[in-house]
Amino acid sequence: MLANNLILVALLALVGVLAVLVLAFWLVWRFQQFRITDEHVEVRKGIVFRSHRRAPLDRVQGVNLTRPFPARLIGMAKLEVVGAGTDANVALEYLATARAEAVRADILRLASGARAAREAARTGQPAPRTSARGQLVGHLNDGVSGLIEGVDLSDVAPESVVKIPTGRLIGSQVISGVLWLVFFGLLFAVVMAFLLPIALADGEGLIVLLGAGLGTGIPLVLTAVAITWAQISKSLRYAIAPTPDGVRITYGLLTTVTETLPPGRIFAVEVSQSLLWRPFGWWTIKINRMSGKSAAQQQSGSAQQFNVVLPVGKRADVERVLALILPDAPVEDLPLVWEHGILGPVEGDPYRTMPARAWWRRPVSWRRHGYAITDFGLLLRRGRVWRKLAIFPLARLQGVSIAQGPVDRLQRVAWGQAHTVAGPISGQVVGLERDDAIALLQRASRGAVEAASRDHTHRWGER
Repeated sequence: MLANNLILVALLALVGVLAVLVLAFWLVWRFQQFRITDEHVEVRKGIVFRSHRRAPLDRVQGVNLTRPFPARLIGMAKLEVVGAGTDANVALEYLATARAEAVRADILRLASGARAAREAARTGQPAPRTSARGQLVGHLNDGVSGLIEGVDLSDVAPESVVKIPTGRLIGSQVISGVLWLVFFGLLFAVVMAFLLPIALADGEGLIVLLGAGLGTGIPLVLTAVAITWAQISKSLRYAIAPTPDGVRITYGLLTTVTETLPPGRIFAVEVSQSLLWRPFGWWTIKINRMSGKSAAQQQSGSAQQFNVVLPVGKRADVERVLALILPDAPVEDLPLVWEHGILGPVEGDPYRTMPARAWWRRPVSWRRHGYAITDFGLLLRRGRVWRKLAIFPLARLQGVSIAQGPVDRLQRVAWGQAHTVAGPISGQVVGLERDDAIALLQRASRGAVEAASRDHTHRWGER
């Protein structure tokens, strides 16, 4: 280029390419529009291939605000309206963070049945206009401030926020990472055991064995470290707090995600504790919720993260989070959750469990494996090595069934299944006495109808 004096031509070509890219991005921006009405959230976009997505407000399951690291630097955010159904989400990307938060509040207020009152209408004054340069500087300032201070906690009472100490979070994930190291260590041992006879039979086999060991061991260690770091970075700066629009959950170090779960959108809750966490008194909480994603999309790590509402916490944290996500649970059910459910079985246990003749189905946990049912929900207690207690609110139970195979009939036992939306929480309980299984079917069926008739959480703003 220098020898042929083509620098000017190259610069002109570069300017032309940039102009075409700017024009293409401008056209994409120009043809992307969204509208919020009394009934729907609509997004229209596309130039050659047009798409028009619409989410009914009365079917909104939540609103997520995602800030990828590059977008945070310039004060932008992606807004995703979670719908009820497969591939039903409606995304608005990207908006200024302040505007995205205002749009989120409008959507949730309209979905709640309480009409959103705009600030301009309330004050009767138009919003002050800001120059494009001022807007850009403001977005950059907000982005840098958000990196340092965190986001989405300025409008909630500080004493209502549940946070996780950084040391506890890192320690819990490192302990979990030990399991990955043990798993990969077993794989490494199998590979080395297979190659050792070959190495001993060959004069240069030791060099080959060393190369294979390094080539296998280093990637396995790096994988274990990467998995552990990914879990830590996703859960850092975690906070959960109540808001008028629902429970707000914020987490993430570089890319931050803010979920707002309106009341009545949680179909199952599970408190669990691994054996390695037991000396520290740590627990985790997961939920089943409508994610608006397909079955394949729900298998990704980012999608599964949406089902974790408490990565790690002590008993006080678990009680506060359960009170936030299950606000209608009666106080008299608390012993069924802790003393009998999570810590049980104890003397006078009200749970209906497996009979001794069916112990072989759950050799370690057959004394714990069972259920209890109240007017509020169905509680399933399982596991000893990994303690689990699942709570299914009857008002949002999708169905219940019992079944009995030929071996079950010989032992006079049956198994039951609580049906709910897809998620990490299973509703199956096995090896029950036949009469206990029938009682589960009958009482859960009646209780679900009665609870659904009393439930008004889908229009929480009207009450």
